[in-house]
Amino acid sequence: MKKVLVIILVAFIMIQFFPIDKTNPAPTPGMDFLKIKKTPDPIARIIRASCYDCHSNETKYPWYSNIAPPSWFLKNHINEGRKHLNFSTFAVYEPKRQLDKLKECIEMVEKKEMPLESYYLGHQDAKLTDDQRAQLIKYFKMAKEDTERGIMFNK
Repeated sequence: MKKVLVIILVAFIMIQFFPIDKTNPAPTPGMDFLKIKKTPDPIARIIRASCYDCHSNETKYPWYSNIAPPSWFLKNHINEGRKHLNFSTFAVYEPKRQLDKLKECIEMVEKKEMPLESYYLGHQDAKLTDDQRAQLIKYFKMAKEDTERGIMFNK
């Protein structure tokens, strides 16, 4: 038993030599969702607190991002989040894709699927109240309608 514990401890120490890359891509203010949609400050604060760590290039890495293997899972989660929706590069999405992403935002917030429950463990400020959820849903619906008008106007 002692031998197994030593092996586990040595393995744990060894994997600490393989840290994740915590470099965020360069800021792109002209492409950022909050800027291009002229998001009001109160809504922008909610979106930043509840969405931006996983769905933007502005990730603030928590203390446990320095410990493997949890850091590996965290990095994978961030990569997947950015791949699915990146608010930092929202302007590069085609209008139809922007519309689809806004519909998904509405659906995910309505169903309480986002933010993820697991995210709250280290980010209590990201937990949405019912009022904040209602505000976000209303805002995303307005942004969706504006996008739809833009698509119709450009036809």
